[in-house]
Amino acid sequence: MFSKILVANRGEIAHRVIRACRDLEIKTVAVYSEADEASLHLSLADESICIGPPISAKSYLNIGSILKAARETGADAVHPGYGYLAESEEFARACEDSGLVFIGPTPENLQLAGDKITAKNIMREAGIPVIPSSSGGVTDVEEAVGLSKEIGYPVMVKASGGGGGRGIRICEDKDMLLEEFPVAKMEARASFGRDELYIEKFIVDPRHIEFQILADSSGKVVHLGERECTIQRRFQKLIEESPSPALSAKMRETMGNAAMDAARAVNYLNAGTVEFLVDGNNNFYFMEINARIQVEHPVTELTTGIDLVKEQIRLASGENLEYCFEDLNKRGWAIECRINAEDPDRNFAPSPGTIEEYHPPGGFGVRLDTHLYQGYELPIFYDSLIAKLISYDLTRDGAIRIMKRALEEFKIEPIKTTIPLYLKVMDDPQFRAGDFNTDFISRFLPDEDDEDVED
Repeated sequence: MFSKILVANRGEIAHRVIRACRDLEIKTVAVYSEADEASLHLSLADESICIGPPISAKSYLNIGSILKAARETGADAVHPGYGYLAESEEFARACEDSGLVFIGPTPENLQLAGDKITAKNIMREAGIPVIPSSSGGVTDVEEAVGLSKEIGYPVMVKASGGGGGRGIRICEDKDMLLEEFPVAKMEARASFGRDELYIEKFIVDPRHIEFQILADSSGKVVHLGERECTIQRRFQKLIEESPSPALSAKMRETMGNAAMDAARAVNYLNAGTVEFLVDGNNNFYFMEINARIQVEHPVTELTTGIDLVKEQIRLASGENLEYCFEDLNKRGWAIECRINAEDPDRNFAPSPGTIEEYHPPGGFGVRLDTHLYQGYELPIFYDSLIAKLISYDLTRDGAIRIMKRALEEFKIEPIKTTIPLYLKVMDDPQFRAGDFNTDFISRFLPDEDDEDVED
């Protein structure tokens, strides 16, 4: 086991990783930018070190600064959390070259996860259902038009190296494709440094369901059940739950086996997520592998009793998996609401500021992952996620009731948050019945001009 882990992230996920390390009696190093010098995770770590100015490119994305901090503090491993460098092949290789263990998948896994075209081709060869799409990258609009006609409209234009909902355009016909294709190229280049796109069939009104997987160095792969991630806004997840109200036991088994086959097909190591779309006829299609810990991992932890961050650390240290899905005695229901510092009534406009009033919820069945405290000033430089509120009960109805109560208790003033939106959702009959698709949340939002919104 490691003696000291550097946590290469900030906010609630840094807080979460440090807590797991403390449970395992591993010393920790927290890194921070100049804008985060008052961040709560610094007080939990054994050591902390500044890695640069507020801009992420010069701090949390600065591989040289992070490796230097690891050397200076004597860390023997690095946990990247999610976001930032968590899916960077370059960073994983740089850690290895520096004699550090990267707590996550292999560089080869990360390379493949970042290349959605190659990943889908491998899955297709492995017999896993894949959404009809281009077999390679597309940079020419005329080629895109020909492929889209062959696949059939509507189509989705996606950045080959993308993630987090960026670089995606839905095109209903040829005219829309001609208009959106160059925009998607520019967005892909700006967000990911490459303008290669691919075209895939757009599945109308799907559900988005993902399976948590773990894989050890001996080649054993297990899944820990599914997460329902269908409630989204512009491809950004808002509410997640486990299990899914849409899956039968038979479909759960079939999709779980497909997720493990997908991991085996790429020789996956450590924790990851295999994501699927499910259409109205219960056909499922492989989307991608997310090669990291997910924001929504707590719903799996609460329903399985498995601490996924500790498992990441154990797997990275060479330990093997001693259980499978059937051993978990998975029970109950968990729901997560992502609390963002945004105003849903104003197209999710960012809402920075100082937290003048802070009252976290509690009680039976409530978990809160956050880095907030009263008097904390939200930096304007980073993601709007400020907390993850999770409820748990033996039944879905019970978990919804607990979530509603927790949302009502949660006070974060004077900034605007997504809490009022989630209260509306918890009372919605369609949500309570488990009957929704990826367009569900639009019913609760004012009309928005896509061009005026930035994720």
